[in-house]
Amino acid sequence: MRRRGSRWLAVTASSLLLACAGLTPPHGAGDRLLSGRLSVRVDSDPPRALSAAFELSGDAGTGALVLTSPLGSTLAQAHWTPTEAVLETPGSSRSYPDLDALAEHALGERVPLAALFDWLRGRPWPDSPSQRLPGDERGFTQLGWRVTLPHDAQGWVQAQRAAAPAVTMRARLDPATP
Repeated sequence: MRRRGSRWLAVTASSLLLACAGLTPPHGAGDRLLSGRLSVRVDSDPPRALSAAFELSGDAGTGALVLTSPLGSTLAQAHWTPTEAVLETPGSSRSYPDLDALAEHALGERVPLAALFDWLRGRPWPDSPSQRLPGDERGFTQLGWRVTLPHDAQGWVQAQRAAAPAVTMRARLDPATP
């Protein structure tokens, strides 16, 4: 059962990230493409983890996310508009009322995908209050997550949610990503 849960998370998460690569970016989204590597760990029983390449285009209102395996196969694709979010995995397609519902189904936990566009650029999402981290530490807290930029010069971003089950997302942007 543990292996099955981990495999399901890996396939679903990878599929989400790859969706952007196999889909045409939304109109006008070309300058908003983010790509790189993403890992997600959920400290549940059993723990779940995912690591995949990703392409994220568009914005929180209209966009796409593609997840690919280390071998380059598409694990999942997601695309959304203000009225619908669709998750496509090999052999299936499912619609959700919004991006939050899609993320919860795909990852098994609520993950603020709408905020990810800004977080990956090292800034708070403008649609929710945030606080800077104390001292000299680079980053902020927002939506119950602690977002740090430990190696931001190298494109690293880390987001952690302490509430049970704890979730850690780490992303490294490709050098050509704005």
